[in-house]
Amino acid sequence: MHKIEDIRLEPCKKSSFVKLERMSYLQDGIEKSWDIAQVHDSVAILLYHVQKEAFVLVRQFRPPVYLKNRDGFTFELCAGIVDKDKTLKEIAKEEVYEECGYEIPLDSIEKITSYYTSVGFAGARQTLYYAKVDESLKVHEGGGVDAEMIEIAYLPLGEAKTFLLDENKAKTPGLMFAFMWFFSRRDF
Repeated sequence: MHKIEDIRLEPCKKSSFVKLERMSYLQDGIEKSWDIAQVHDSVAILLYHVQKEAFVLVRQFRPPVYLKNRDGFTFELCAGIVDKDKTLKEIAKEEVYEECGYEIPLDSIEKITSYYTSVGFAGARQTLYYAKVDESLKVHEGGGVDAEMIEIAYLPLGEAKTFLLDENKAKTPGLMFAFMWFFSRRDF
């Protein structure tokens, strides 16, 4: 169990991840403005473990969620920001290795689609991928880098539809969309 204490909130004067701006514009002759957070685009990957018949999820501590529910852990797809000079697929592969401990072949990663997230304030683009894994691809325990609080969670296929709508489990819309995509396929 992780212990969170001594919480302090202060203005963020400089960040490598977020840049706050105000966009002013004319819309149909009316002067308007909107506050925007410029953030990195990202990749996410839905992993299905064929031997366990389960999704491989990341359970990660998110400070903004902690402020809302005093738990702070969310269930997410394996994901990462686009901040390297690599293809999106290469970044997805690297994130699977770092967060989940699987070394997956690049050609086994299937692009599903891309979409925009946090459209009310950021409008970042996330590209969603899918891959199957098994124990032969497991090379380490995962958990992320740089003291990230990441745990691996295996969600059995038979429990995923109930999990999808369980409001007591904090999860991302990208994870929910990925599950809906998976269940809409006829060849899984």
